[in-house]
Amino acid sequence: MLALAKGTNLALMFLLELGVLAATGYWGFTVSPHWAVKLLAGIGVPALFIAAWALFGAGGGANAVFPATGAARVVLEIVWFGGGALALYAAGAVTPAAVFAALFILNAVLRIVWKQV
Repeated sequence: MLALAKGTNLALMFLLELGVLAATGYWGFTVSPHWAVKLLAGIGVPALFIAAWALFGAGGGANAVFPATGAARVVLEIVWFGGGALALYAAGAVTPAAVFAALFILNAVLRIVWKQV
């Protein structure tokens, strides 16, 4: 049963990673009334997040170009997932932002307790 819960927690982290990309894209498309800015922000900001995750955090660091570990990993995850929550909040989606942040905190605590980090 614990193995199922641990697997579910890892799946939640993956879904949260995808959620960050969706949230930043959503924010980008709501940031301005001008379509050029919407396209640039809606595609560009998630692309920057993808680049940062690929460089420092992919696969728990195992697939990253420059794996972040220890305190650097903590900062990376707070900036990454916090950025997703802040993007939702900035786009006016307050309740989804709070739910997203709560899910990240729950996921992070369980990953620490279950030594999935």
